Amino acid sequence: MTTWLSALRRMQEDSVPAVLVTVAQIQGSTPREPGARMLYTAGDQFDTIGGGHLEWRAAQIARAMLQAGSGALADRRRLERIALGPSLGQCCGGVVFLCFERIDAESTALHTWQTLEQSWCSGTDRWRALPLDHDAPLQLLENDPSDLGLPPDVLRHARQTQLVRDGQGRRWLLDLCRAHQPQVVLFGAGHVGAAIVKVLSNLPCRVLWVDEREDMFPPGLPPQIRIEATDVPNAAVDMAEPGAYYLVMTHSHALDQQLSERILKRDDAAWFGLIGSITKRKQFEHRLSERGFSAAQLERITCPIGIPGIYGKEPASIAIAVVAQLMQLWELRFTHPKPKAWPLSLATHALDGRG
Repeated sequence: MTTWLSALRRMQEDSVPAVLVTVAQIQGSTPREPGARMLYTAGDQFDTIGGGHLEWRAAQIARAMLQAGSGALADRRRLERIALGPSLGQCCGGVVFLCFERIDAESTALHTWQTLEQSWCSGTDRWRALPLDHDAPLQLLENDPSDLGLPPDVLRHARQTQLVRDGQGRRWLLDLCRAHQPQVVLFGAGHVGAAIVKVLSNLPCRVLWVDEREDMFPPGLPPQIRIEATDVPNAAVDMAEPGAYYLVMTHSHALDQQLSERILKRDDAAWFGLIGSITKRKQFEHRLSERGFSAAQLERITCPIGIPGIYGKEPASIAIAVVAQLMQLWELRFTHPKPKAWPLSLATHALDGRG
């Protein structure tokens, strides 16, 4: 799936007008959370705000705005309250407030989206501040809303996209654009590595993908996937950020062991997964203990990898199991801001034999 942001940047470069639809606020049970976004052009749509009749209604409004042109403010920015039960017949029955934002090809607008994309790829959150009742430009903020005339603690205490009013009673959409925060450092561009990267490319994370074989990397990767084709993959361990998540699955067990040693010497890694069977784990534990690694350090290795209950050895099956494991870890990190540096393995019952 193409993300709304990369699609929007392309639309700007090709001078194609589009409408960005953002879930601004919700009441009750709804398909998606505030901050979910979807991009419409005259003939295409990118990403999702929940599917079904909600998207059908959003498409109607967005394409009517595209046909109307960009004269009046109401043709460029709209806030719609949609009751899912009474008006659309969706069983979740909540209320969704959708913000519709027409975006035409302008150099300043293109710069805005490029800046936001660069911020995401560097792991920096940004707020989009869009005035709904007056014709001021969109602003990108980090954490200072003072120029908007908003209470100074609005952004400091907010954790999601929301509708707010400034000191003059005017409405704003404050849209929290969460960056691709967790960094995954993946060693190995084989079938399994490629399958994992394919899934990760649709999730809010950043990937440093490392292999010696440059021809193994596919073209057209999204910007949050960074390739490192190097004859010294061990050095990439030192390039990783504090709190990175490591996955080791190269074509060589000897290289896997070298990388394991390098990773275990770092005390700031969030998690380390090594592809392989229980037998491989025992062999590595024996070899690493002979090289002076303690039992506590060896406990940091998650091997086999993948959540319990998915035992297929096809690359796609392994990718689903491993990415689900990473997502569990990320959920824990989000709900517990200061997790232990080395969470316990979530795959202690995985089938012996992967790798």
